Amino acid sequence: MKHILVTGSNGFIGSSLTRHLSQLGYKICEHNLSDGDISKDGSLRFCEDLKIDHVFHLAARTFVPDSWTHPQEFIRSNVLGTGQVLEFCRKTGAALTYISAYLYGAPESLPITENTPLKPNNPYALSKCMAEEQVEFYAKQYKVRSCIIRPFNIYGIGQDSNFLIPHVIHQVLHEKNIHVKDLEPKRDYVYLDDLVEALAKTVQYKKEFGVFNISSGNSFSVKDIIDVVQKLAGTNKEIVSEKQTRRNEIMDTRADNSLAKNELKWEPYHSFEEGMKKCLDFYS
Repeated sequence: MKHILVTGSNGFIGSSLTRHLSQLGYKICEHNLSDGDISKDGSLRFCEDLKIDHVFHLAARTFVPDSWTHPQEFIRSNVLGTGQVLEFCRKTGAALTYISAYLYGAPESLPITENTPLKPNNPYALSKCMAEEQVEFYAKQYKVRSCIIRPFNIYGIGQDSNFLIPHVIHQVLHEKNIHVKDLEPKRDYVYLDDLVEALAKTVQYKKEFGVFNISSGNSFSVKDIIDVVQKLAGTNKEIVSEKQTRRNEIMDTRADNSLAKNELKWEPYHSFEEGMKKCLDFYS
């Protein structure tokens, strides 16, 4: 039986991943903020004697608007925290799956492959990019077998209301009108359960180093999201857009996920409408 350490295991992704790995029969060790700041020396010392085979590193600061206000806190948590995890893996021989983020900025062409140049456009993405460089260095110089997962826009049951999709669902269900900042930006959305399935498959990944986009391969605008939710809910509420473009806004993202299909033997199971229906049913 493999022993797996999950950092950030009580978060949106971490809680679903931990549950799924347990169902697959893995023995799980968890680290959360209540166990201490992962960027501090010795933060993972408590599990060094547990013979951990694999680490999923999710612990991070993630809310992009906050990263503009507190950029160095994101650098400290996300870069130094990843360094602590890499040192743990180097000392124990554990393999690593690092859960990164969208780092491609405004792409010159679509779909986006893993070889598309990285252009972090906010402090959060910068911190993730710096962390990825550490992971690749440790994989190639210290032989820490590592897999980097770059999820595109994740949605699913339990997501914080600060994010777009739960915000839209709440308004469709409970408000008179639907208010959003901008209707135009398009994103490639991947359902949480599909991402978790991809992550679980990396336990069996045997190459020294790999990077994978995890996405649906389709993009939807804010207007598309509202239309799908209203269709599923049977509503026709007025949509009010402030036409306010966010700083460094990216107008469209769509990933090429063929590498994950070929090497991880993974592909998304849920269509966008199927995933949205599960979310809507839950919040209803």
